Amino acid sequence: MNQTQTLWYLENIDLTSILCPGKIKASGQSLEHKTYKKGAYIYLPGEYADKIFFIMEGRVKIGTYSDTGKEITKTIIGPGEVFGEMPLAGEEERRNYAIALEDTLTCVLSVAEMRNLLREHGPLTLFFMKIFGNRMLEMEKRLESLVFKDSRSRVVEFLKNLAIEKGQRVGYEWVVRKFFTHQEIASLTATSRQTVTTVLNDLESKNILTYNRRRLLIRDIEALGQEMNRMVERS
Repeated sequence: MNQTQTLWYLENIDLTSILCPGKIKASGQSLEHKTYKKGAYIYLPGEYADKIFFIMEGRVKIGTYSDTGKEITKTIIGPGEVFGEMPLAGEEERRNYAIALEDTLTCVLSVAEMRNLLREHGPLTLFFMKIFGNRMLEMEKRLESLVFKDSRSRVVEFLKNLAIEKGQRVGYEWVVRKFFTHQEIASLTATSRQTVTTVLNDLESKNILTYNRRRLLIRDIEALGQEMNRMVERS
């Protein structure tokens, strides 16, 4: 298979357009596609880890449970993103759970299928190393935020990072479509739903952003950064 026929375009982490049924069929590949209804668990802690998933449509929450049974949200991911990849690093038993936040279509590969692709397409190894590195860096940043920043700062930082990492720049503004619920933001920032609502309303009153259930529009990302800096200076 030549470079133009490869399934993977590594400069673009969004794999939705690559792992679509049409292109897979055209390239001679036969990969399983599975749909999960909203609220369905894709896997649970303790289950045998033998699958890797790519999200074609929908959203998935990855989390775990503490020894006391408290739910901890690690990340929420959407179309074009990968999860369940830890078997490639030797994980045999799931430590996390994955749940569909809405009706979700996934492309599913066994570990054996993934390893075959890794052997056939050398750059894939670099791609997964990037995924592992990014996930570790994200968790380190969240830990630092929990230790050194107050709840308001964590919410503001989350909003800014969300816009830059998953938003679309339109002129001087940033748009994030399929905006998270207040409870989802609270879970990801280890704050309360009330705190998230208070911060969002305050930023909206300052004309820094506007939001609804479908989207977040940051009108002035520099002002959002200044809000975060002011809070750090106060502490």
